Amino acid sequence: MRKHLNGRIVALGLSALRIWLGVQWLQAGYSKLGSEFDASGFLHGAIASASGENPRVQGWYASFLEGVALPNIELFNILVPWGELLVGLGLISGLATVPALIAGAFMNANFIMAGVGFSSLDGQLFVIAMILLLIGKSRYYYGLDRFVIPYFKKHFLSKRGMLEIKGKDTGTGSLS
Repeated sequence: MRKHLNGRIVALGLSALRIWLGVQWLQAGYSKLGSEFDASGFLHGAIASASGENPRVQGWYASFLEGVALPNIELFNILVPWGELLVGLGLISGLATVPALIAGAFMNANFIMAGVGFSSLDGQLFVIAMILLLIGKSRYYYGLDRFVIPYFKKHFLSKRGMLEIKGKDTGTGSLS
């Protein structure tokens, strides 16, 4: 009984941390959606930070920003705020928690590599996301994944681990 109670307390703490992280992402995305967000200034600054005596940005990453991100800035201006908003909603609700944590950690890693540094808020958010990713099921015990994942496994995953709709033929039989 005591072990189960301690597990729920830990899960509650991890859920609170997950929700706090989600609020950070939600606020960042919402503020960008409500304004004329343009990442080109940030990208130009990151590219400029790749030169000089003590570059903050690696040359290969600056080349990626210059060759891929800047030519597609309109796409990035959509992906960044919507990505932040969706990560926030996923973490707050506890729905698609693992994909939201991975997406958030990926965005944080890119912001860090673009020169904001690991000691920034992005570095802290990255560490928290990694801890939550590695911790196990407790991260979503108090969230929608607690109900959605078992439902999905029951109705869509067979005993062999292959994806098929329960009760439907997979089409692997003969044509008779």
